[in-house]
Amino acid sequence: MPLQDHMQIISVDDHLIEHPRVFSDRLPKKFLQEGPRIVEDEQGCHVWHMEDKVFPYIGLNAVAGKSPEQFGLEPLRFEDMIPGCYDPAARVKDMDLDGVQAACCFPSFPGFGGRVFLRAADKDLGLACIKAWNDFNIDEWCATAPDRYVPLSILPLWDVDLAAAELRRVAAKGSRTVSFPDSPVPLGLPSFHSDHWGPLWDAFEETGIPVSLHFGSGSFVPGFSASAAALAPNASGKEYQSVSARYDPAAKGPKDEAPTAASFAVYATNLMWTTVDLALSGQLQKHPGLKFMLAEGGIGWLPYISERVDNVWQQHRHYQAIDFDTRPSDLIRKHFWGCYISDEFGLKNRHEIGVDRICVEVDYPHSDSMWPNSRKIIAESLLQVPDDEAHRIVELNARDVFTFPRV
Repeated sequence: MPLQDHMQIISVDDHLIEHPRVFSDRLPKKFLQEGPRIVEDEQGCHVWHMEDKVFPYIGLNAVAGKSPEQFGLEPLRFEDMIPGCYDPAARVKDMDLDGVQAACCFPSFPGFGGRVFLRAADKDLGLACIKAWNDFNIDEWCATAPDRYVPLSILPLWDVDLAAAELRRVAAKGSRTVSFPDSPVPLGLPSFHSDHWGPLWDAFEETGIPVSLHFGSGSFVPGFSASAAALAPNASGKEYQSVSARYDPAAKGPKDEAPTAASFAVYATNLMWTTVDLALSGQLQKHPGLKFMLAEGGIGWLPYISERVDNVWQQHRHYQAIDFDTRPSDLIRKHFWGCYISDEFGLKNRHEIGVDRICVEVDYPHSDSMWPNSRKIIAESLLQVPDDEAHRIVELNARDVFTFPRV
């Protein structure tokens, strides 16, 4: 049967496109010249400039309202996007059209986990940009309709104490989750296995805020046949190349022999890697209150990877630095939530995953989104699911993990 009227859909993974004044309205005057600003390039495209770097938008980040035949990877102008991409009031109207009550919106220009500001040569500027983005998201975007937006924040990843302080600041302002790299290693940062992140994990436990781990937020994206290029550090030696770094706009396609679609098809492998990494890190035992939302990774793989990592743990815990007593699958079941757009296999195996650990995503305005038909498509995916379970999946689980009650 269709979703009942009292069931409100909450998308745990949407995106916003930053409008041109996000940073100019908020940065101290001393940072305005080098800070993020929109510039019209020689081709007439709108691109972000920061310090001496240029950051074009990628077309697939803002294709809501277009058919697949109109998709492309070329940079865009704001006029090429529908207003709901960058205007929070217009987005609410698009959500109404889509039958979606609330959304958690990840950044675009800063990268899903804020890696653009990690790269800033001037770390004081980087920190000011992070605070500006967080204030924009909480005070402007989400404040437009507080019952419709789940406030999300990013952190200064280069300094764990600064990150913990910013987490506490945004928590006090009402942030409900923080986007963190799905793997810090490709960004040149310490791994999840390191105690380096301990003070930040303490702050997450203290505030009760869940960590959102979005596919690709650590900069590495799998899927190309010439993957050695993707795994090679860039000129700085500190960060892996990403899809956008290897895309050649002039050639209208990637430089490697595989199409970009190859990476889209295997995006869940990033979060499989992340989940196993954390489950075997030893950090979840030290920080039992941590909660992780896996964004844009599907759910069908969770039973398999839980079984596989348990088998590896059983065979290899005797001689490696692995917790001898705690099954990794128990840690996954306790600490992780997943979400889906279209995942028939995952829903059939929902009890293996845990019905209380599944959420939905709409991914507006990206190319995976089903907007404006999300409620219809989500309802169809749940036709064989009892109403009480469907309600948990579309709404209640997200409200619980994000501490985002109905108004």
